[in-house]
Amino acid sequence: MGEKNTLRDLHGKLVVTKEGKRIGVVKDLTFESKSGELIQLVIKDPTPYTKNLNLEVTNEKEVLVPHNSIIAIGDFVVVSEEDFA
Repeated sequence: MGEKNTLRDLHGKLVVTKEGKRIGVVKDLTFESKSGELIQLVIKDPTPYTKNLNLEVTNEKEVLVPHNSIIAIGDFVVVSEEDFA
C-alpha cells in the first residue's frame, strides 16, 4: 500500500492544477461514512480561476474538488482539471 496522508498533512496545503494554476487551500476532507473512502477536498479561499472550472461550490463559497482529480501530494496538492466532472 502507498504512503498515507492524514488530514493534518493536507490541511492548509495549496491546491494547484498540473498546469500550475492555483485553486485554493485545503480546509477539510469529505469521506463516505461507511467505507471511509475520500470523496472530495473542501477548498477555502478559492482563487478567481475556480470560476472557470466545473466545480461544486458550497453555500459558504468553498469549492469542492473531487478526490479522483488528485495527481500528487507533496508541498502542494496537484489536481487534474480534466478529472473535474
